[in-house]
Amino acid sequence: MQFFAINERVKKIKDNEEEINKLVEEYKPFIASCVERVAGRYVNYGEDDELSIGLIAFVEAVKSYNIFRGNFLSFARNVIKRRVIDYYRKEKKHGKVVPLTDYYGSDESEEKDLSINKSIQKYSDDMLNEYRRLEIQELKEELGLWGITFMELVKVSPKHDRTRKAYGKAIRFLLSRPDLIDEIKSKRYLPMAEIERNTGVPRKTLERARKYIITVITIVTGDYRYIREYVDWGGCR
Repeated sequence: MQFFAINERVKKIKDNEEEINKLVEEYKPFIASCVERVAGRYVNYGEDDELSIGLIAFVEAVKSYNIFRGNFLSFARNVIKRRVIDYYRKEKKHGKVVPLTDYYGSDESEEKDLSINKSIQKYSDDMLNEYRRLEIQELKEELGLWGITFMELVKVSPKHDRTRKAYGKAIRFLLSRPDLIDEIKSKRYLPMAEIERNTGVPRKTLERARKYIITVITIVTGDYRYIREYVDWGGCR
């Protein structure tokens, strides 16, 4: 119920600057905790730039939030996380730009530029891996609210094309019904009877697929752009 209350509050105040400022003040501890998870250290308002980034990101989350992004606090945590990481990436990248000019005019410039390009590529790959790691951690916490673990997902994931297609049919139906997605996320349950009636997928199959369907819906409708590409449900993405 706490998540539902904050979700409704954000929906009502997203165009009201005064109310947004009040919300920011109330959630400064939350913002700081989100920043600290990325920074890996304690931070103080008025001293650390990361917190300024976090405050701006929180306001961005308020203004861009809609109910289909899931719980607002989970969504805001993701936005803050990404903005702080972007800040670190720009800072580190800026530090790499100046030395490039030192190689111009050198006989070994091409070899050195190649080495630098490889370093930049590795850094980019490392950042993508970090994004994915953070999204996986976020997904773990969100699925925990449903009582779903990654170990269980391994067991319930479809092993055959026929099963995958049946699960995919149910998922496509739900994604075509924003009203049902809203209910699923706010009331935390799957409308089995309605899915069966509209897709023809047997109730017994839906019961087995419950945790898998919830997970796919969570990823596809949530802020998980870096791990979404790895989700295969019935041949559709």
